[in-house]
Order: sequence, then structure tokens, then C-alpha cells
Amino acid sequence: MDDTHNKPAGGRREPIRRVVRRDKPSRPGAALAANATTNPNVNSAATVSSDSGLVRVSKLLAERGLCSRREADAYIERGLVFVDGQRVSQLGTKASPDAQVSLAAEARAAQASQATLLLHKPIGYVSGQAEDGHQPAVVLIGPHSQLGSDSPRFSPSVLRGLAPAGRLDIDSTGLLVLTQDGRVARQLIGDDSAVEKEYLVRVDGRLDARGLALLNHGLELDGRALRPAQVAWANAEQLRFVLKEGRKRQIRRMCELVGLRVTGLKRVRIGQVPLGDLPLGQWRYLHAGESF
Repeated sequence: MDDTHNKPAGGRREPIRRVVRRDKPSRPGAALAANATTNPNVNSAATVSSDSGLVRVSKLLAERGLCSRREADAYIERGLVFVDGQRVSQLGTKASPDAQVSLAAEARAAQASQATLLLHKPIGYVSGQAEDGHQPAVVLIGPHSQLGSDSPRFSPSVLRGLAPAGRLDIDSTGLLVLTQDGRVARQLIGDDSAVEKEYLVRVDGRLDARGLALLNHGLELDGRALRPAQVAWANAEQLRFVLKEGRKRQIRRMCELVGLRVTGLKRVRIGQVPLGDLPLGQWRYLHAGESF
């Protein structure tokens, strides 16, 4: 018997209650199709009936190197993103993987004003947040540590949102990139980055041909194989490493695996940008015409 017709102890019949369900999108801004009826700025011609196979617009922007995911979300909220020519302003909006995405002129102008700095980091400073009483390398960025011949001259606005694009350990020195530009950060430290980083590494210990071969390819850290590297003797005391990845303390740990102890490590190049003669503790801008 249908239990909605059961009488309670008092003898009165409980009324039948109908539950009306209203369909909602599975998550906010799930797909362009879900937004088409409520958002007049979305191009219905670009929508599809299901969000299957669609990707977030912020992810498309980042994958195509137009900005970082975080910047993409900020631009979308401000209505500065276009999908197939139509403005998008709702976070979480999805689109076809082959959709054309672009930024408004205002967003491109903001990107053009973002600075990227090159610092010759000394030993004793950490790359990112302060830890264990050691100061972050960004404290070295100021008017008195800027390379004398560099221009434009320092402005406090350059410190806003400035972050390291990669690690350089506290006991290492050399070229450190600090940037306000999410595109630069993704290029240098994104999972798919193929930008070379070159190091001079002073070592103690004996290295035979097999050990050298392993440094080039065949080692793993934390259960994951390392990408092939280029490792060769630079002189009688130093090895030259060229890597396309940056695991935590990677070179030191690689050397330990073949019986070497690192006594000095200096990064001398990132991509096409060398450290050059930038003095220790000083910085300069990455200028137009330079690229990693």
C-alpha cells in the first residue's frame, strides 16, 4: 500500500505532498550553452547542447599563453575576455577547445605595463616567501641595487604582484627571474615548459663515465624519472648542467645519487637570457627585444 495514504494514530489522513524539482546547471557557469539564455553577451552560435568535451575559458587563455589562469579569472570578471568574438563575463564559463579566445585592448595594455626583472641572487636569500629567518630575494629590489645603466629607473609600483618565476636555493647564486606577468611565469615554470636553465656546479668526489651518463639520463627523484639533461665537464672542478625542469634541489640530489657533493652552484642562463656581467646583488629589467 502507498504509505502516503496511511493514517496517523490520530485518525486524520496526512495530505499528499508533491515535490517539484527545478533543474539547475551542474555547476555555476558550466558551459556557454548553459549561459546563453541568461547572458546576452554570450554568442549562442558558439554554444553546444552539452558541456561534454568543453574546457574552461580561463584554461584556454593560459594554455595559449595569453595570461595566467589567475589573471584570466580577473579579466573574465571584468568582461575583458572574448570567445569567438563575443564578450564573456561569468567565471567558470566553458567553450570548445578550438574556440577563438582573445583579450580586450584594456587587458593587453595592462599586460604591456607588467615588469619582469633579472636579479643576480646572492647566497643566503630564499626565492619565495621568507622561511627559517631568511629573507626573500625580492627585498633586494630597490633603487640602490638597480644596475646603474638600466632604465627606466626603479618605481615602487614594480613591487606590486612581483613573484619569482622559479626556484634558486638559499645556498645557490645566479640568475633569478621575478615577474608581474603570468605569461612569463607559465613559460618558465609551467608543467609543459621547455625553457633551458644552465648552471655551473662545483663538485667534490669522483665521477666515472657511467655516473656522467646517468646525470644526462637515467636518474629518478621521488619515484619519478627525470627529463634528459645535458651534463658535461666545464673544467676540472665544475660541471655544466642544462635542465628543462626544476625539481626541489634537483642538481644537488642528482649529484648525490652518483657519489658527488655539490660545493657551489650558480645559474648562468635561462633560455636565451644570460646572467652576463650583472653584479652580485643587483638587478635590471628584462627589456624589449629580450625573450626567454
